[in-house]
This record gives sequence, structure tokens and C-alpha cells, in this order.
Amino acid sequence: MEADHSYPTDGDHHGDVRLSVAADPDTAMIELEVRGRWNRRLSLDVYCALRDCLAEHPLALIIDLHGLIDADAGSTPMWLAAGQAVRRLRPPALLALSMPPTRQLASRMRRLGAVQFLSLHPTMQQARDATAGKLPALDRLQLWRLRPDPGSAAVAGDAVAVACAAWNLPELVEPGRQIVGELVANAVAHAGTDMTLTMSVRGRGLHLAVHDGDQRLPATPAAADRGLGLVESRASAWGAMPTRDGKVVWALVRPRPDGSIHYAAGRPPTASGAEQSSAEIHSRPGADSPARWWRSSQ
Repeated sequence: MEADHSYPTDGDHHGDVRLSVAADPDTAMIELEVRGRWNRRLSLDVYCALRDCLAEHPLALIIDLHGLIDADAGSTPMWLAAGQAVRRLRPPALLALSMPPTRQLASRMRRLGAVQFLSLHPTMQQARDATAGKLPALDRLQLWRLRPDPGSAAVAGDAVAVACAAWNLPELVEPGRQIVGELVANAVAHAGTDMTLTMSVRGRGLHLAVHDGDQRLPATPAAADRGLGLVESRASAWGAMPTRDGKVVWALVRPRPDGSIHYAAGRPPTASGAEQSSAEIHSRPGADSPARWWRSSQ
């Protein structure tokens, strides 16, 4: 994950203020870089980005805080809330923070016992190495080198049926076929590159990710009955994220406890300020994030 996909924020413009995000579809890890002076605007942007990242239900989230200016450790509640949020995922995810160990923020996190539910590392490489060694085994199937032609959507649909049969998820075959067909068709129409389809079990749901070689993120869909609009209406959550060599567009399909399929139903209310953002982080969306955008229904 070496790509630098940066998004300027509307916060303090004295210095380099940005959030950068990158996903690794092979390991199901996400990296988030936070750079700039900690203030109300950056707090809300980070809150939205964290919710977005957790919506994908990654196995691990690594946050680079080397560029964060936070002399009084005011961002501490945000990282504590993130640590609690990753533990609520099923299965739980790993959270690692990278920052200089001499900073006030690192000292405060250690004093508050944050290392019980997240890890602190002095460098990003140490954070990556330590996290990679703790990643749980992932039930995953991949379909490599899908060609950018219309027939690939049907091939991907057949692969979803095979995956659902292997993982005893018969109720997800039909929605999974529809969703992956639209994801692949969108990549064929707009990216025009070879694709990799990754299917994995996330909790009781089926996670579908199409990785292509075009870093342009898709536009918010207008129609609900075709294309990515159909994905939005049928998936429990979905979104897009840059990778080091393109992007990944993903969707999560989950059954409800009664056996019905959990479909999305629009965008819930957004967070209104930094007070809400530092209190608790849920894996559901708010305002369009500077990191990426997605939709979900809880």
C-alpha cells in the first residue's frame, strides 16, 4: 500500500492538512494517514473516514499519525473510540496507531490503558509487520484476471454461486450474483482494465470486492434499478477505496436474523459536530468522507 491518495479537508489551512487512505484487497487491511492540526473540522473528517473504513469490515486498520499536530493530545477520545469500534465488529478487527513514542498523545494513550485494545508503534513499517503477524485466517476465494468484456459479469456471478455453496450461504446467492454482476459491469464500462474478484466471509455476511487498475472512484449513483444504484439498493453496505495500483469497489451482503436479506435503505443522519465525533464511532456512514464514500443500512 504505497499509493498516496490525498484528499484536502476544510479545516486549518496553516500547513498540510489532509486525510489519505489506501486499501490492500489481498490482506483486507486499510491504512489511513491523518496530517494537520487537530481541530473541530479535522475531528469530524476523521470521524467520517473511520466510519467509512470500518464499514468495509477490514481485518486490520493502521493509522499513521506522524503528520498530526496535537500538542495537548486532544485527539485521544477519537482513537479510544476507534479501538472500541473495531472490537464491536464480528469478527473483531485489529487497530494499530503509528506515531513518535515521545509525543504527548502516545504517553496519554499508554496512561489510559489503550494498549489493551489497540497497538502503538513508532514507525509505519513496524505497525505493518506487527499487524500482519496477527491477522486471522480469512475464508476467501479469488478470481484473477477477469477480462474487461461483458461476459465477465456472468463469470463473476458463477464464482459467487460457488463461494456461497462452499460457505453454506444459499440465501446470498441471488443477491450476490446481482451485486457482483453490476460491480464487474461498472468496471468494464469505466475502468477498462483486467479485474480481480475477491469473495470472503465477514461475520455472517458475504464480502465482494472488484479490484481494477483505474484509480478514479465511481460517482454517486443516480438510478436505483441499475448499475451501482442497484448495488446500493441491494447491499447492506458498499463503497470504493483507492489501492496502490487502482481501486477496489466492494459490497457487503448480510442476512438478517430472520433469514431475510439485509438491504440498504438510504443514508442515515450525519454527525453534527466534533462532540458527536469523539464520543463513539459506528460502522455506518455520515457525510461524504474525504477518504471515500459509501452507503449502508444498519
